[in-house]
Amino acid sequence: VNMEHQHLRYNPLRDTWVLVSAHRMKRPWAGQVEKPPEEHIPRYDPRNPLCPGNTRANGEVNSDYDSTFIFENDFPALQPDAPDPGSDQHPLFQSKAARGICKVMCFHPWSDVTLPLMKKHEVLKVIDKWAGLVEELGTKYPWVQIFENKGAMMGCSNPHPHCQVWASNFLPNEPALSDRCQRAYYKKHGEPLLLQYARQEAEKKERVVVENSDWLAVVPYWATWPYQTLLLPRRHVLRITDLTTGEREGLADIMKRLLTKYDNLFEISFPYSMGWHGAPTGTHLKEDNSHWHLHAHYYPPLLRSATVKKFMVGYEMLAQEQRDLTPEQAAEKLRNLPEEHYKTRENQEKEGGNEKEG
Repeated sequence: VNMEHQHLRYNPLRDTWVLVSAHRMKRPWAGQVEKPPEEHIPRYDPRNPLCPGNTRANGEVNSDYDSTFIFENDFPALQPDAPDPGSDQHPLFQSKAARGICKVMCFHPWSDVTLPLMKKHEVLKVIDKWAGLVEELGTKYPWVQIFENKGAMMGCSNPHPHCQVWASNFLPNEPALSDRCQRAYYKKHGEPLLLQYARQEAEKKERVVVENSDWLAVVPYWATWPYQTLLLPRRHVLRITDLTTGEREGLADIMKRLLTKYDNLFEISFPYSMGWHGAPTGTHLKEDNSHWHLHAHYYPPLLRSATVKKFMVGYEMLAQEQRDLTPEQAAEKLRNLPEEHYKTRENQEKEGGNEKEG
């Protein structure tokens, strides 16, 4: 099949289509790769509300933490005791009670590191804490959303390495859609959609970015964002809580490698929004959720350079998603990037002084 011409690709997780217009990349590469000024972030800032020992907006004082640190969001979108709007409703004006809990989790005490710059055992602590939160909040809530917004471009208001965890008494739109699609596929084909997909991608290799014995990171066949990736376990796993010690170690390895490649693409701290999707929790823990397969989505906005992003506007908002380079081109580009972080290399060169570029 010639994928150079524009064509549509199906996203089986959302039952939607994306328009791939690869020939548009034949036009001159207009985006000059410019290094934006390196935001020099101090390791500790007395005014940063996420640093150890500092006071937050509501007067609470952070513990003097030395690995991860979790606290309840001072400005939560969900609270456990919100009132019920009542049931007397017209079908065009429906509302329901929204209850939940919002937590913030700092990955590390230092503000000047990100996940790819952390040591593997530090990333492992983050993964264990994620699983712990899903375990704890999932006893009561049907959905626990772990997500990280990285970089000002993705609306992150604080450079300190952190993520958020929101638990809700409802199944949000995206997971509900994903649940429906995976369920329908399982019913029809007798195998989890993403388990079959991971096996196919591992064989084809053309969209694989990084892999190890337990994990696979691919630019999905139906990717919307230019350098979007999907992180999949090779074994059938329902929830992050089900990962073995070995799989968690493998996850720390694959995350560090993937995120290092992301940073190396334009030699900047690469912005993205990421999040975990797994089988629902709460009352769903008693149900059969075999159709689910644990996965993480990474949605980075950059397209042409460190300063040129992909805008989801116009056609994307009003018609459907569209992309300019094929997922295969994006995967190849990421795959060929070095696995040593550019900052580590720069630091070594500074220290070595006369060492030549390899």
